[in-house]
This record gives sequence, structure tokens and C-alpha cells, in this order.
Amino acid sequence: MQILRTPDERFADLPDYSFEAHYAEITAVPGAADSGTLRVHYLDEGPPGAAPVLLMHGEPSWSYLYRHMVPVLVAAGHRVIVPDLVGFGKSDKPTATSDYTYERHVAWMSELVFDHLDLQGITYFGQDWGGLVGLRMVAARPDRYARVVVGNTGLPEGDGKLSEAFLSWQQFSRESPVFPIGTIVNGGSATDLSPAVVAAYDAPFPDDTYKAGARIFPSLVPSMPDDPGAAENRAAWKVLEQWNKPWLCAFGDKDAVTRGGEAPFIRRIPGAAGQPHTTIVGGGHFLQEDKGPELAEVIAAFIEATPSEAV
Repeated sequence: MQILRTPDERFADLPDYSFEAHYAEITAVPGAADSGTLRVHYLDEGPPGAAPVLLMHGEPSWSYLYRHMVPVLVAAGHRVIVPDLVGFGKSDKPTATSDYTYERHVAWMSELVFDHLDLQGITYFGQDWGGLVGLRMVAARPDRYARVVVGNTGLPEGDGKLSEAFLSWQQFSRESPVFPIGTIVNGGSATDLSPAVVAAYDAPFPDDTYKAGARIFPSLVPSMPDDPGAAENRAAWKVLEQWNKPWLCAFGDKDAVTRGGEAPFIRRIPGAAGQPHTTIVGGGHFLQEDKGPELAEVIAAFIEATPSEAV
């Protein structure tokens, strides 16, 4: 496995991103102890002894996406953990698209969250692939989690027809000679991002050799019942269908990709019954960009309304 590491100077003076960097070494090829390690970056803000809020990003963003949410949650008294997925942000970036699989992403983040950080009593929020990866982790270790919030995400079982728009996105991500990360994030936001913010999303990727993980992610979404990850997602759903702890949906109203995606969660998960599911008005696919502080307040209010003693 050939691995690239984005130079630190690429991350100098990014707007509103002055958080301290934290790193962990995790197994490069899960299950192969002799495969070497990958360095994974994460933010760890707020009181160390507080119950953690775990925020997980998706494609093709990184922890920068949560820069306006972290201060709100810290001010509410929470410890906030924000990892960069392998291939993104300040985390290491294997250079071959074949190095990335759905199962490896789950295993990489599980090693960070469960083994390295040993998080307990987690309040989890996931968006986009942060949901596809993070919800598998919830299903694998439900004892570690106190409550779940999801926005603009899903847990596909391979039995739904993908839209033509998504199929075109898969093809573009694999084949386009130019893959402009910052421009893509801007296009998925309901608001126009400033050039400096667009540049911050480009920062982890000095050139296309760093973008293998970002390019292959759309193609890893299970679209057929026998696709990799589909059976594992069906098994995860069976666990989540027994989930009685608090579960909240907070989807943006301007995300054409996941519009209506909250319905399966509300219908199938017992802990979602009777919860104050929220539509984030003005939130595009990257609702953290459009309405980050508001979303953080929703999460903070949900934690306050569902104390762990009642979970």
C-alpha cells in the first residue's frame, strides 16, 4: 500500500479552523497486523471527562465541515470528537482506489473510536458517508452509544434503484480528468461558499494522486443486493430495528440527493418514535455549511432532552 500524507503547510491559516490536531496510528489493512499503519487525524475539543459527541463527515469533505458546530457543542459542555476518514483531511491517503472498501472504512473508524479513543456514552451524528460508515459502527457496538442523530444520509441495502443523477455522479467521480473537491462541496451547499472556504476543502489534496479515496467513494455505495456492503448493511438494519435509545433525524430541506431519506429511519427504528424530528430549513446536502450552528443547537437540545439516565 502506497500512502501519501498531505504537508502540514497546506492547512495553515484556514478560515475558522484553529483546532488542535490529534493523531492515532491504526492498522493499514484490517486484520493484517503486519500491514503497517495509517495515521488518522481527529479533533478532540471540550472537557475530556464529558460524554463525547462524535461527528462524522462524508464525501468529499473533512473535519473542516464541522468548524461552526464544534464551538457550539463545546459551549454546551460537551466533548466533541471529529475524525477525518482515511483518504480525507489530515488523515493518510492510500493512493490506489482498490485500497478503499466499505468494510475497511468501517474497520478503520472502529479501531479509532472503540480501540484508540475507547469512547463510551456516545452521541453520534453522521451525514453522507459519515452515516454509511458510522451507522454500521452503531449497529456493531450499540452498547457504546447513548443516542443517534442523522442528517442527509442513509444505510442502503442494495434493493433501491439509484437515480440517474447519482449514477452520473459515480461515473464522473471515477472518470473525470478534473475532480475539484472544493467546487463539489460548494455545489452541494445551498449557500455560495467563499473562495477561501472552497480552497480549504481543496487543501487536503495537493494534486489528483491524493484523491483516490474521494474518487472511489461514490462507487462503494451498495446498489444491488449482492454488492459489497449490502449484506452487512441488512444485518446492521436488523440491529437498528431493535434500537430503543433516542434517535433523531435532522435532514436539510434543500438536499435533492437524500430528500425523504429520514422516512425509513422513523418508520423502522423504535427509538425514533415520538422524537422531535427536525427539518433544517435552508440546509443543502452539506447542511453543516449552510446551517451549522443551528444543527449543533438541535443536537445539544436533543442531548439535554434525553439524559443518559433515561437511555
